[in-house]
Amino acid sequence: MISDLFGHPISPATVVSAVNECSRNLTGVEETIRKLLQDAPILHVDETGMRVKTIRHWLHVASTDLLTYYRCHRNRGAKATDAMGILPKFHGTTVHDFWGTYLKYSCSHAFCNAHLLRELRGITENFGHQWSEALDDLLNEIKAAVDVEKGEERDLLAPERVAAFEERYQKILAAGEEETKTSELPEEPGKRGRKKQSKAKNLLDRCRKYQEEILRFMKDFTVPFTNNQAERDLRMMKLKQKISGTFRSEAGAENFCRTRGFISTIKKHGLPILAELREAFKGTPFIPTATHQVAYQRQLTGWPE
Repeated sequence: MISDLFGHPISPATVVSAVNECSRNLTGVEETIRKLLQDAPILHVDETGMRVKTIRHWLHVASTDLLTYYRCHRNRGAKATDAMGILPKFHGTTVHDFWGTYLKYSCSHAFCNAHLLRELRGITENFGHQWSEALDDLLNEIKAAVDVEKGEERDLLAPERVAAFEERYQKILAAGEEETKTSELPEEPGKRGRKKQSKAKNLLDRCRKYQEEILRFMKDFTVPFTNNQAERDLRMMKLKQKISGTFRSEAGAENFCRTRGFISTIKKHGLPILAELREAFKGTPFIPTATHQVAYQRQLTGWPE
């Protein structure tokens, strides 16, 4: 692109030097984003595989509507999330899929119901179960009810509606107990230990154990129904992997994560990317503040200034 625009090719060494310089200048911004995420009321987290020098690593993301933080790590679990330093100090509500690592942290949790709906539909289609279809319908009905209340600028459902929805939820699971018996796996001759459960029974047990986390969006309207925010923030990173393949070094992956986190953050603030990258190279990058977060929340909720 540089060659086409200016008639002069740019050497790989110059590109590497520019990337390193930009990343160094964004170190303080990244640390600010990390601290702001620690204090956020709602935090989205997710992870996906990525390759560095052909070795499998994991790309972790923690984000909100205004902030994005990426971290590349060799591990998927607690070592990586501890190294990020966000969840260990986070006390709001974190939105994620059912990955057990996240549940180890002492904050409130809300599960991504888009993931759950896909699993429920899989049980319905593969096993013909009625309880999974009924729970699918109920979750969508609750979401519709919440959306109506939000549209009317109300911040909660009537207590009697909440109680009615919870009662229906529990009745569906009770019916599912009987239904999942028909899909139990046969015992393997001579095998000791706990009997392996079917996918339907495992999902049923999870829905019972984590009812509060699944339905948290019903009681707290600031909690979203899905974890789409984190998934959107990972999408561009996955696209980069598909186009460019593996990273050649861990340092290169770290530089990319830091720069991409900054670009994602300034886009969320509605700022021009090229202009802000120019400021970053000058050593005066945009730095988000808690004031930005409060102003954005006022915009969403209509709070007075």
